Amino acid sequence: MLNNFKSDIAIIRERDPAARGILEILLCYPGFQAIFIHRFTHTLWKNKLPILPRLLSQINRSLTGIEIHPGAKIGKKVFIDHGMGVVIGETSEIGDNVTIYHAVTLGGSSPSIDSERQRHEKRHPTIGDDVVIGSGAQIIGPVKVGNNARIAANAVVVKDVPENATMVGIPARA
Repeated sequence: MLNNFKSDIAIIRERDPAARGILEILLCYPGFQAIFIHRFTHTLWKNKLPILPRLLSQINRSLTGIEIHPGAKIGKKVFIDHGMGVVIGETSEIGDNVTIYHAVTLGGSSPSIDSERQRHEKRHPTIGDDVVIGSGAQIIGPVKVGNNARIAANAVVVKDVPENATMVGIPARA
């Protein structure tokens, strides 16, 4: 957990020239705060504690403006920059060294009407390593975004994205 804490601070210092110091990051970066709290709620979620992880994630949302379901898996060195309005769904998986800008949605699709089956199927995106997701982008459903991909601002991704691709438009295309 301490290694994640250090790497989460390091990525902000690396990618944001406005970050002046560790204290500023701790107190003034809602993306950092949201991920920090998420790492705790995710541990509770994995240990199958009822209600508490969801309650804490709602408090996290109220404090930071960033909604991360406690079931989401988030890698190391993930930077949510200007994170207001970011939504990360339950079965989302985010790799390492990912940058996410404000108003991004990693949203789910519900192809099944059977609610018990839906609870166990992958409904949200999987984001590879070293990905940048621009402001307002929407990545919907169980799509895979390859390593080193770039998702442009306001793009709507509904199909898999190959490695090293830059996706633009609605629907997004390379």
